[in-house]
Amino acid sequence: MNRHLTLLTLCSLLAAPAYAWVPKLEDTTAKNVIDGAYGRRDPVATYLTVDLSVKGGAFVGGKDAVTAFDGGAACVADWLAAPDDFTKGSRPAQLTVSGQADQLYFQAQDARNNFQNLSVKAALAEDSASRRLPDGQLRVDIGVRGLPGEKARGAYLVRLKGPDGKLIAPVRSTYVNDFKQEGGTWSGTLVYYFEPLKAGLGASDTVPLLLRTEADTDCAYQIPLDLGKFS
Repeated sequence: MNRHLTLLTLCSLLAAPAYAWVPKLEDTTAKNVIDGAYGRRDPVATYLTVDLSVKGGAFVGGKDAVTAFDGGAACVADWLAAPDDFTKGSRPAQLTVSGQADQLYFQAQDARNNFQNLSVKAALAEDSASRRLPDGQLRVDIGVRGLPGEKARGAYLVRLKGPDGKLIAPVRSTYVNDFKQEGGTWSGTLVYYFEPLKAGLGASDTVPLLLRTEADTDCAYQIPLDLGKFS
């Protein structure tokens, strides 16, 4: 009986999808993503979302979703105690990490919705590739709530922490055109682009993302991003 259970467990592990962020699309990943978009197989996980909202005094994303990098444990405790109190600064609400595979998924969906077939060859052609992220870039979207104004979007500081502890700045940053005013504060999505491999990070590593809001405080937060959970 134990042997039978062991075999079942082993088979389950072998059957489970194995992911790692794909810095540069190749034939196999492209085919799997396209086939998933067309319904020819189960969809491939092409992004990771971390829920930073608070319910019942805890992060929905788990107790280790956010820890204090600077400013002490009180920074996180204050966030958990009053997630909708923006007098001490805005709050990140959700974080999404993605790469080229996610953009290919949307391209494939668009082709399907327009009654077209997207081949792997066409998807990897230079014309298509030029409309996606450059090779080696990782995109991080951060949904924020409670900004005092639109100008405060540029006051956020976001870094990745490398294996040697070095802080890695984004190669560029922007924001989605979704910002709106609610009750005197602003909410919307900030976007950052990183090149983790150049800093010695691996495509399946768990990478610490460090974040300071626009607030004039010592508080800085650390959020782990598991690159091994999506392609």
